[in-house]
Amino acid sequence: MPGEQSSRRVALVAKPRPDRRGLVAAYLLVVGLIAGTAGIAFGDFPGATPQIVDSAVAASPSESAAAAPEIQALPLPSRPAASSAFRKLPDEERAGMVDITADGLRLPRISPAGWMPWIINSRRFDPAGAAARLGLLVINVGIDEAAMRRAIEGLPPEVSLAFLPGTPDLPRWLTQARAFGHESYLMVPTDDPVVAERGVRSIEAGVDGAENLRRLRATLARGEGYAGLVISATDRVAQSEAVMRPLVAELAERGLALIEINPAQGATPIQRLTAELGVGYARSSDVLDYKLAGDGVAGNIDRLSAWVAETAPDRAPRHAFGVMQPDDEAITAIAAWFKGRQGKTALSFVPIIGHFECRAACMARLRAHPAQLRP
Repeated sequence: MPGEQSSRRVALVAKPRPDRRGLVAAYLLVVGLIAGTAGIAFGDFPGATPQIVDSAVAASPSESAAAAPEIQALPLPSRPAASSAFRKLPDEERAGMVDITADGLRLPRISPAGWMPWIINSRRFDPAGAAARLGLLVINVGIDEAAMRRAIEGLPPEVSLAFLPGTPDLPRWLTQARAFGHESYLMVPTDDPVVAERGVRSIEAGVDGAENLRRLRATLARGEGYAGLVISATDRVAQSEAVMRPLVAELAERGLALIEINPAQGATPIQRLTAELGVGYARSSDVLDYKLAGDGVAGNIDRLSAWVAETAPDRAPRHAFGVMQPDDEAITAIAAWFKGRQGKTALSFVPIIGHFECRAACMARLRAHPAQLRP
């Protein structure tokens, strides 16, 4: 993973691509109302405010990082077979990544040896592949069981899945997804009546911080083996730094990552918080199944992959990932696209962990155990 090469994640809107921010924003609003709502591309970046830039840029360690005393790395777990998509930990170490609360909740946590869930539950990939990286994230998995089963069993394992926390029998489906090689996440429950109907209490802007934190923990306890959470930035919760701070702090404390779906340009409240608190973070503005875009899912994947694969002598490789709903059209389009690209090496098709940003605070945490960054 990018212990060997660091880079910044790129903005997902470039000059050759049409400006779809307005359409994407509208789509995300609909998604938020209806459904309830990254080795890793790391960089050790100077500057207090993280910025999304138009190109991936090689990063140099900061002066403070260079001067930091050497810290002994954690021992690397036994190397699994080449076909294994996930790292293997001893049973006792894996058990140490579960925090059982006084009220019986099973919550993810950083193990006593320092292993973080967002690293240990991420899918492995070859960092020596093409530097240009494309990813796909299917969100709101669990609305329909048939579609969920088809997404898990029919999509390429490099496609990452984000499950609704109210999905019936969620632990079994998370286990099934992992068995088929998918990196998994949970959707953050926000102001949506469908969430409540499934027994999950929404995180709301009008609720006090302690209550929202209880609701977040209840969400985290609904399954195990996921790398982090996914949030749509169209609701008030995601746009409020005051509301999000205790929630992002909880994710940092428990070693979880956060993915943001946001069409806006520039730094966001969530992005600033993840940089400050040391949380693995990724962001996308590309909604590939937005029907009004006109080209359908297949056309949108083609356009995004073509943009990622573009090269220029004065520009570092691009990274980007797109999101979509788990409907039949999207699943069919992804499977067909993946089959059609066999043998092509212009870009790497990697899980979302391959698109993560990890700035100064996050790198400071990871520097204590660089063995985690190895593929």
